[in-house]
Amino acid sequence: MTRRRAPARWIAIALVASTAASIALAAVYALGGQPQFEGALLGVALGGIALALIGWAHAYLPHGPFEEEREEMSRPAATAEAEVAFQSGAAEIERRGFLVRLGVAAAAALGVAAVFPIRSLGTRPGRSLYRTEWGPGVRLVTADGEAIRADDVDVHAFLTVFPDGHTDAADSQTVLIRLPEDILTPIPGRETWSPQGFVAFSKICTHAGCPVGLYAAQTRELFCPCHQSVFDVQRAARPMAGPATRALPQLPLAIDDEGFLIAGGDFPEPVGPGFWARPKG
Repeated sequence: MTRRRAPARWIAIALVASTAASIALAAVYALGGQPQFEGALLGVALGGIALALIGWAHAYLPHGPFEEEREEMSRPAATAEAEVAFQSGAAEIERRGFLVRLGVAAAAALGVAAVFPIRSLGTRPGRSLYRTEWGPGVRLVTADGEAIRADDVDVHAFLTVFPDGHTDAADSQTVLIRLPEDILTPIPGRETWSPQGFVAFSKICTHAGCPVGLYAAQTRELFCPCHQSVFDVQRAARPMAGPATRALPQLPLAIDDEGFLIAGGDFPEPVGPGFWARPKG
């Protein structure tokens, strides 16, 4: 009995230490964190569980040999030995049940402590990747926040524009180009998206997310400098060359009563690389 109690005591101490370290780890992280202290506490938490498992294996798992000769015992001796074994087994079961509960508590405390750094990764994106800051009636502005009047933009001009009030929104950066009205070939359903020859497309390449910042006015092509994807501005920015396989999302445009360019809504599809269109699995 004494030989069994000593390992049980050390297993219990290891599990209690692990539980306490996990609780302390969660508290330190919630209060702002300290990397060295957190590392030490995590080491104690994991080390306590490891030592408890080692102690359990040495104390309670069979080690062999598993074969022995059995001699026929007299009835009284067999009965007496059975009674001793029963009493010893009952005490051992009770002790093991206590250690199991301590083990569960240690694992649960470590799990709770792990929730804090996982939570700090940020909120779930939800549908935010499918929307930008553009919307009906939002004015187009330059990086300096200056609204753009349609009459002030020359044909073949190329500008990078943002939604009014959100010049820091990386996913909303857009290229604005003015083409001669008679050369536009809008796709069905977008006939009203390009007033006075203005077209606007997401500046984020649909291949790898690089900025599409080069425009050839003579050929009316947009270029991505990262991987040389080419988009046909005259035909809804469909890809013509390079690794991109999807057209740049087009922003519907309109002109308000004061002559300023405004958005007719958000992009009809998510901007950037086509994560949302990839097959699952």
